[in-house]
Amino acid sequence: MNIQIRERPDAAASAGIKTAIADCDIHPARATKDELYPYLPKRWHSHLETFGVHPYQGMMEGPPYPKAQPNASRRDAYPPEGGPQGSSLSFMQKQHLDPNNVALGVLNPLNTGQGIRNQDLAAAICSAINDWQIEKWTAKDSRLKASVVVANEDGVSAAAEIRRRAGDTNFVQVLLLSRNVEPLGQRRYWPIYEAAQEAGLPIGVHAFGFGGNPITASGWPSYYIEEMVGHSQCQQTALASLVLEGVFERFPKLKMVMVEAGFGWAPSLAWRLDKVFARLHAEVPHLKRKPSEYIRDHIWWTTQPMEDPESRDHLFQTIEWIGWDKLLFATDYPHWDYDEPSRVLPAGVSDANRQAFYLDNAKQLYGIS
Repeated sequence: MNIQIRERPDAAASAGIKTAIADCDIHPARATKDELYPYLPKRWHSHLETFGVHPYQGMMEGPPYPKAQPNASRRDAYPPEGGPQGSSLSFMQKQHLDPNNVALGVLNPLNTGQGIRNQDLAAAICSAINDWQIEKWTAKDSRLKASVVVANEDGVSAAAEIRRRAGDTNFVQVLLLSRNVEPLGQRRYWPIYEAAQEAGLPIGVHAFGFGGNPITASGWPSYYIEEMVGHSQCQQTALASLVLEGVFERFPKLKMVMVEAGFGWAPSLAWRLDKVFARLHAEVPHLKRKPSEYIRDHIWWTTQPMEDPESRDHLFQTIEWIGWDKLLFATDYPHWDYDEPSRVLPAGVSDANRQAFYLDNAKQLYGIS
């Protein structure tokens, strides 16, 4: 399902991105089912072979809706040596990192221990994923940095894993997903935020997840396209919860990145929250500022998917509300909705904003010199 959204002359593509860029959403995959075993305590080997995993919802190995290609990935991203898309470092280097001049690539592994009911197993798999990221990826290519994967439904073990990885330069953020057992502002997740703030690590909230709830606020939809568009409403719910539960008031240095859910909805959500907040402030006296102020101060946004209005002025107005310093470029490699770096920004962006968007914002957020 590799779709050419917009026809462009070949000359435009060949102009390409020649300067270094940061890609803030790359998905590495395991080549084989048992590739993680060397990083897992032996007690879990037999457990997995005997009992498997017990997730909050079914279809952990695949998305809720059949997609045109396995793992929602590009057809041309199969490594020549075999294995699923995203499982070969050498092929990723050849197909994506080298030709696109990726100076910083942030790894966001999916299908990890997040969403497993057995919290001890979830913690073990997440920790193994983190060791695997170092050995297979970041230790072999200094351009790549990992996200700390945590057993998100168990705040205590998640915080312990974050503190275990604190100060390790292989990691630049903590990874959560947007669909969880409860909205992300709930107190069960606060130990994660406390540990992340303590470690100085931003938290990336990636679309998808396995909380066991319907993927839209009104139940299970019929089509994959509804799921894709629905990521934005899930992120809106998560963000409203984070703001209104007082997470940013309690953890004033916490930084969060909304990953793969767009950002065009951010101003309207903030406007609506501010309007209602003016009338119902008494219900949430722990908030000292308007919701929009927390959002603007604490939230960064990745592109892919980036809204594509007919008028580029509408896009620019949205970004100006968010702040050019809060927008991070992402491709979503190797997935089918991958954004080509040379084509993602329309004409009319200043050199300074272009440089910030493609590289400097990410380097500053993640503390990369």
